[in-house]
Amino acid sequence: MATTLLTLSSPRVLMLTLTIVLVVTVAPKAEAARAFFVFGDSLVDSGNNNYLATIARADSPPNGIDYPTHRPTGRFSNGFNLPDIISEQMGAERTLPYLSPELTGQKLLVGANFASAGIGILNDTGIQFVFILRIFTQFELFQQYQQRLSTQVGQAQAKRLVNDALVLITLGGNDFVNNYFLTPFSARSRQFSIPDYCRYLISEYRKILRTLYELGARRVIVTGTGPLGCVPAELAMRSRNGECVPELQQAAGIFNAELAQMIQQLNRELGSNVFISANAFDMNMDIITNPQAHGFVTSKVACCGLGPYNGLGTCNPLSNLCPNRNAYVFWDPFHPTERTIRLIAQQIMTGSTEYMNPMNLSTIMAMDSKN
Repeated sequence: MATTLLTLSSPRVLMLTLTIVLVVTVAPKAEAARAFFVFGDSLVDSGNNNYLATIARADSPPNGIDYPTHRPTGRFSNGFNLPDIISEQMGAERTLPYLSPELTGQKLLVGANFASAGIGILNDTGIQFVFILRIFTQFELFQQYQQRLSTQVGQAQAKRLVNDALVLITLGGNDFVNNYFLTPFSARSRQFSIPDYCRYLISEYRKILRTLYELGARRVIVTGTGPLGCVPAELAMRSRNGECVPELQQAAGIFNAELAQMIQQLNRELGSNVFISANAFDMNMDIITNPQAHGFVTSKVACCGLGPYNGLGTCNPLSNLCPNRNAYVFWDPFHPTERTIRLIAQQIMTGSTEYMNPMNLSTIMAMDSKN
C-alpha cells in the first residue's frame, strides 16, 4: 500500500497540525510549534546512552518504575526527567534521544535530545565511561540533525526552526564528581586549586556556549550545578554526620557564581539575552535544607541504592528501593526524583530573577510568541 508523506510545507497539513495541538494542549500557536533541543549529561539524558557501549546507563529496573510504561527508559529517574517536564510546560511532545531509531520524519520537527550521561565540560571528564557523547560530539550530531531537517523541510525552514527553538544545556557536575574529586589525588586536583579549576571550566564552557550560538541557538537555558556536596553519593563517601561536604559545596559555589557572570558578559557581547542562567544550586538547596516544607521525608537518603544513605553504587535490581518515591528528594546516589524535578521545573517556568536570570521560561514564551 503506497504511503503519502505530508510535510509541514503544505498549508492544509500545517493548519490541521496546529488545530490538533491547540485542542490537545491549549498552548499558544507559536509555542505549540516550537522545537526543543537538549545537550548535557545524565541529568538530562533521555536514553542516548542506551545505544552506546558504556556502563553509564540507566536501562535496568527499577529505573523508570513510575514512568507511564513502568519500565526503564535510559533516564536516570524513577519517571520523567527535566527535559520531559519542560516539554510538558511548553505544551509540546517530548523530544526523543537523537540516537533513537524513532527520530525520523515529522518527529524531527519536535527537536532532539543529544545529552549523554557521564560527560562534562572537559573531554577528560568521564573517561572511565569510555563510549559517551562528549559535548562536541553532541554538537556534531546537532549539525547532522540540521542537515537531515533541511532535506525534509528545506534549508530556510530548518534554519528558522533552529533559531526559534528553546535549548537546554546542563554541564559541570561531572567535571567535579567524576574528575576533580573522583580520587583523592586526581590529575586535575594536582594541576589546579579549586578556584583555578573553576576558572578553567568557565573559560572552556564559554567556548561551548559560543559554539552553540554559532550552530544557530538563540534562546538557551543554562543550568548551573546543583549542591554537589549534598548528594547521597558524596554523603556516603565523605560526610561524617550527614552534613553536606564543604569542599564540594565551595567548588559548586565558585563555579556557579562565575558561570552567571560569564553568561551576562556573553549576552552583552551578543547584544541579546540569548543565554538564560538557571540557578539550580539555590533551587535544590531550598528543598534539601527543608525537605519537610516541600512534602518530602528525607533529602539525605536516596530512594534507590546501597550502603550509607543508599549512596553507593548505581540504581539496579540489587539496590534497596523505597516504597514511596514522592517522599524522597533523591532517586539514586546522584539524581533527583521526578517529584523534585517538577519543583525545579516550576522555578524554571515562573521563578524570580534570583533563580532565572534575566527571565524565566514563562516570560521567554510570552516574549517569543509576540515576535
